[in-house]
Amino acid sequence: MIHIKHREDNNLDQQNPISMKDLDKAMNEFNLCDKTAKDLGLIRRYLERLMLTIERSRIREYMMLTDSKRRLFLINFVAGLGKGFGQAIGFSFLAGVVFYLLGSWIDLPVIGEYIAKLLNIVDQYRK
Repeated sequence: MIHIKHREDNNLDQQNPISMKDLDKAMNEFNLCDKTAKDLGLIRRYLERLMLTIERSRIREYMMLTDSKRRLFLINFVAGLGKGFGQAIGFSFLAGVVFYLLGSWIDLPVIGEYIAKLLNIVDQYRK
C-alpha cells in the first residue's frame, strides 16, 4: 500500500492508502504515448520492488518498537541478562578447561611449582 498525503492536510497521521490496482487504473485512464507508458511501467516496477524491500526490512515493526520506550527497555534488559548469563557460563567453562589443563601440566619444571601452589590454594579454599 502507498500512502499519499493530501495537500490540504498538514497532519501526518491522516494518510489515505492507495493500492497498486488504483494506481494502474489511474495510469490507464491517461492517454499516454508509448515511451511515456514504458517509462511509467519501469517506474512502477521499481516502486513495487522498493515496496517489497521495505516490507521485508520490517522498518514498520522497528518504528513501532522504538515508539514504546517501556517495551524497548524490557527487550534490551532481557537481552542483556541473556548475554551476561551466557558470558558467565562461557567463562566458567573456559576457566574449568584451563585449570584442568594446568593440573595435568604440573610436571613442568618451573611453571609446575607455581601451578602446584595455585592448586594447593584452591584445595585449601575448598575445605
